[in-house]
This record gives sequence, structure tokens and C-alpha cells, in this order.
Amino acid sequence: MMTDSAHISDPGPSSALLAGTVPRAAVGHTATVRVTHWIATLCFVALLVSGIEITISHPRFYWGEEGTVNTPALFSIPIPASRSSVPTGYGYVLPDQNGWSRYLHFQTAWLVIAVGLWYVFFGLLSGHLRRNLLPSGADLSPRALANVIGNHLRFKLAGDEHTYNPLQRITYLLVVFGAFPLMIFTGLAMSPAVVSAFPFVVNVLGGHQSARTLHFFDTLFLVLFVLLHILTVYLAGFRKRMRGMITGGSKEDS
Repeated sequence: MMTDSAHISDPGPSSALLAGTVPRAAVGHTATVRVTHWIATLCFVALLVSGIEITISHPRFYWGEEGTVNTPALFSIPIPASRSSVPTGYGYVLPDQNGWSRYLHFQTAWLVIAVGLWYVFFGLLSGHLRRNLLPSGADLSPRALANVIGNHLRFKLAGDEHTYNPLQRITYLLVVFGAFPLMIFTGLAMSPAVVSAFPFVVNVLGGHQSARTLHFFDTLFLVLFVLLHILTVYLAGFRKRMRGMITGGSKEDS
């Protein structure tokens, strides 16, 4: 999910980050960043809701190729299922919403793939990823990272509205080029049509059930990322951040 990716002019030297201050610079979110951000946000909500409904139909996870009610589970989510054939320990089942949830999940997945490719191509061609997300050598120094992590733990986020600090850059790169591609890859590995044409997609993961389990854990990581992202946006100035992501710029403090 592409969150809070900005076009930032002159982010300033890393020494300013070490000192805890950042030079005031003009902040502006390009139209591509804003559009992909909000489409990805809506897609994430749709995928999360539909994914929860799909999981409820069989809240047991396995490793390998096969996984049924007669197979020992790697772990189970302690919730009722929407199918009476799935043993959960509860004496009732939830309403079965597996039909519309699967349709919404798969259709939204293709949309978010297209949006993700749009964002990445834009970032590479415009230099956005290199300028604003790729950390410098000084950003990755132990001192810089310790300083930024310490500020986050103390909820001291001053200056974050003008540039991305090293921790933000690393996190966004991890999401854009790590968690997001893994979500797509594991999702494709669960598709019979894709696997029939490209069996290596599921074989490299160890089987369909392994892909489903990895898909679940990657979802948990992205949910945690979104929650922390919302928290940092709130602490750094919610109205100013939202204004920048909606209108393309934020007004400087007077």
C-alpha cells in the first residue's frame, strides 16, 4: 500500500536529522501520489473486509500443499466458522458470506496491482523513489537510526512533515517492494488458473496452504503498518497531513 508518499523539495542534509531538526521546505504531493494513495486506501479496506469474510469460512491454517478439516492445523483462529463442517469448538456457525467476499477480493486485487504498478513506474521515471524514499548512507548510520527510533518511541515527530526520516524511508521501501509484492505473489499462488499455467508460483512457496498462511501473516503486517501510519499522521498534525494528501500541498505554520 502506497501511503503518504510525497514529492518533497530539498529534504535537507542528514546532519539536520541527527540534530533533531529539519530545514523547512515546500511540501507538495503530486496528483499521481494522491490518486494512488486514496485508491490504494479504498482497495485495502475492501481487501481487508472481504479477506476477513473468506477467513471466517475456514479459520484454520496449514503448511504445505494440502489442508482440510482432517489435517492437523498449523494454527487456528479462535472464532466461529461460517461452515458447519469446520471444527471450531463453537456450537454455532456464522452467516456464510463467502460468495460476494471472494468476488470482491479478487476483483479488488487486480485493481490494486494496477495502481501499484502505476505508482512504481511513476516513482522510477520521475525520480520520486530515488529522491524521497531511498535513504542515504548517512541516514543508515547507527547514530541516525538510533536517534530517529528514540524520537518515535518518545512520540517526538517534529520535522517529519517536511521530509522523510530514515525510519520512514526504510519502512515505505519495505512495504512497497517487500510486503506488497509478497501479498500479490502469495495471492497468485492461491489462484488455480495462475498455478495451472505457472506451477512454479506455488511450488516455490511450498504449496497452496503455505501460500495462504504467508498471505495471512503479510496481511497482519500491513494492518500493523497502516495503524502505525495513522498514529504518526495524527501525532505529526492530522489536519495538515490530510490537507496535503487531498489538495496536494500544506500551508506552512505562520
